[in-house]
Amino acid sequence: MPVFPPFTPMKQRIHSAEAPPAVGPYSQAIAAGPFVFCSGQIPLHPDGSSWGTADVAAQTRQVLLNLTAVLKSAGLTLADVVKTTVFLTDLGDFAAMNGVYSEFFSEPHPARSTLQVSALPRGANVEIEAVAFKSQNS
Repeated sequence: MPVFPPFTPMKQRIHSAEAPPAVGPYSQAIAAGPFVFCSGQIPLHPDGSSWGTADVAAQTRQVLLNLTAVLKSAGLTLADVVKTTVFLTDLGDFAAMNGVYSEFFSEPHPARSTLQVSALPRGANVEIEAVAFKSQNS
């Protein structure tokens, strides 16, 4: 008779109290196999309060701190991120966002798409979502 490994769910909810709670019917992240799909983060503080500034660099920093906290709950770091999508309400903010982004990610940088959108939740100027890969060494 074959022996099967212990059952593990196909997908698992990832949650961090160190990141803001979801503002809708979605999870902060979902682990599926070796991948972790992080929902887009806006620059809310972990208690859910607003960021209080229109400065896209400060907003980007908070977004990436939130992503870091969510990944930590999955046993991962930003070094495990393979793809990000950045949403900006003004592509004129690209350089400011990119400057902060480069402080958080090192070589090899994840693949990335950057899009201008007409609006983001709660009036944010930047939102970033990520996909991370959990290797057997993670």
